[in-house]
Order: sequence, then C-alpha cells, then structure tokens
Amino acid sequence: MGGWFFIKGVTKAGSDGRAEILLAAVERDQILAEMRLLLKAVDGIIRGLGEPNPDPKQMEATARAVGMNMAADVEPTIMAKLPMPFKQMGMSIHKDMDALADAIARHETPQQILQRLSSMTARCTACHDMYRFAADQKRAEVQHEQ
Repeated sequence: MGGWFFIKGVTKAGSDGRAEILLAAVERDQILAEMRLLLKAVDGIIRGLGEPNPDPKQMEATARAVGMNMAADVEPTIMAKLPMPFKQMGMSIHKDMDALADAIARHETPQQILQRLSSMTARCTACHDMYRFAADQKRAEVQHEQ
C-alpha cells in the first residue's frame, strides 16, 4: 500500500481536466515558492544572456542555487503526496539546473544555453498542464478545529 501511495500521491480529478494534488496550505505554499524561485532563476539567466557583457559567474551561481541542493530541502511528507510524474519532472528540472550551471562554466554559447532553458521550460509547461494544487479539505478542517 505504501508503494502505491508513493507513486500515486494524493490526487483527485480536477474540474479543468488536470489532476489536483491535495496538500495542506503550508505545503502548497512551500512548493509554489520553490516554483517561483525556479522561474526567477530562469528569468535571471535570460536577462544575463541579454546583457552586452554577460556575467557567467553570476548566471552559473543563479542556476546552481536552484539545482539538486535546493531539492534536498523538500520535506519527505510533501514528497510522498506528490504523484511520481510530478516528482520526476521536478527532479529533472533541478538536475538540469546543475547541468546548466556546468554548461555556463564551460562557456557554452548563448544559443546552447537558451536551448537548454527551452527544454526545461517545456517540461514546466507540461507539468502545469497536467497538475494543479488544491486544498486538502480534510486536513484543513482538522487544522481549523485544533
């Protein structure tokens, strides 16, 4: 039973065709904050590439900050609630951020870096097309009663 739960997560069918991942409000906020940090990193790298004199050290640090070290901080209880495809896409983005940092350090061209970013953002949009977060009403009611 535990294995099935780890793969399926805590989801239900959403009214818009996406799977709703059921999380407590604080858990949802934590995941959404992580997503915002990833988006800000992508934005920072794109902005860096647009500069007349890009700062590769800054772009590398920006990518590295949201790599696998960031993923290591996710609470195991939250991870258990996420469906396997969501976890796989999320982990692949963190791994790719580390690979992007390495590519920047190797002085890949701006076009190569943009191709890497395009591959990552394609997975982001696919994930957002598949999933949304919803309040876990049972947990919210229990927390409210306490």
